[in-house]
Amino acid sequence: MAREIHATTTARPLALSLGEPAGVGPDVTLATWLRRAGEDVPPFYVIGSADFLRRRAERLGLDIPVRAVSPEDAPATFAEALPVIDLGLPCRGEPGRLDVVDAPLTIAAIERAVADVAAGHAAAVVTNPINKHALYAVGFAHPGHTEFLGALAATIAPPPDGVAWRPVMMLAGPEMKTVPVTVHVSLADAVRSLDAETIVTTGRIVAQDLTRRFGFAAPRLAIAGLNPHAGENGAMGREDLEVIAPAVARLVAEGIDARGPLPADTMFHARARATWDAALCMYHDQALIPVKTLAFDETVNVTLGLPFVRTSPDHGTALDIAGTDKANPGSLIAALKMAASMTRDA
Repeated sequence: MAREIHATTTARPLALSLGEPAGVGPDVTLATWLRRAGEDVPPFYVIGSADFLRRRAERLGLDIPVRAVSPEDAPATFAEALPVIDLGLPCRGEPGRLDVVDAPLTIAAIERAVADVAAGHAAAVVTNPINKHALYAVGFAHPGHTEFLGALAATIAPPPDGVAWRPVMMLAGPEMKTVPVTVHVSLADAVRSLDAETIVTTGRIVAQDLTRRFGFAAPRLAIAGLNPHAGENGAMGREDLEVIAPAVARLVAEGIDARGPLPADTMFHARARATWDAALCMYHDQALIPVKTLAFDETVNVTLGLPFVRTSPDHGTALDIAGTDKANPGSLIAALKMAASMTRDA
């Protein structure tokens, strides 16, 4: 069995990567620290640049002491200053202006967060949003955070099947949890690439982590159809009959409480949501639109299927409002709280 990397108590702080310096990640990080007492935010430290965070705080007119520390000193520091693991890398971070100079720090912060959790210095990884195009110029070879974290996991723990970790993105809000089976691909490619094996693998991971990370004794999975009315018995496409239905049957045969394919236009209202614990959706927007519509500022991006806990705000870098004090820290606060909750009883 693969080694599990997680804390047994939230006495350890959470490791928060800085994210894209030109975006709102630094803004919501600073705002979250200011709200630490009123919002009961669990202790965290930021991985990035202390000098940069001081400059951003000054730009925002915030009187926030920023202190470079080691992970061990972070919990004691958190009450009186924002603790920062300073990577000693350049960070210009002009709001709204992507700069290739900042890319190595953005990547290194994620790597350090994972390494700190693996070493037992932190309870979980929490990540601020990144801009992938800003990273490609320095050789970033992954579609996004989720895939990068899967690659990092392979460097610190053997995958359970001996082949590769299979990270799964879940959006978790106060009222629902949704999982896209296909993620950062075009809608046309999502349809072409959809297959029963991917649905089954995703369903297994979701069921396992709903139990392991969220405490569901017997998770109930709702599997969305791809086509209108779940294909209406083949009249509106064959994928629901030939791909999704057999995948659901395999999950049921393995003892997982799964049903579908269900018409996506009727499975997200309140009465329908009461019948399932998580919904597997066939493409990105089918999963993200309903959960973000209900609770945009409280929804958390959770990566399942890893040997450590990782959460993130559900929003992007929002370059247009970076440095303006308009960014809402609600999703980051929710991500920190969820990470603490997921590791408390692990």
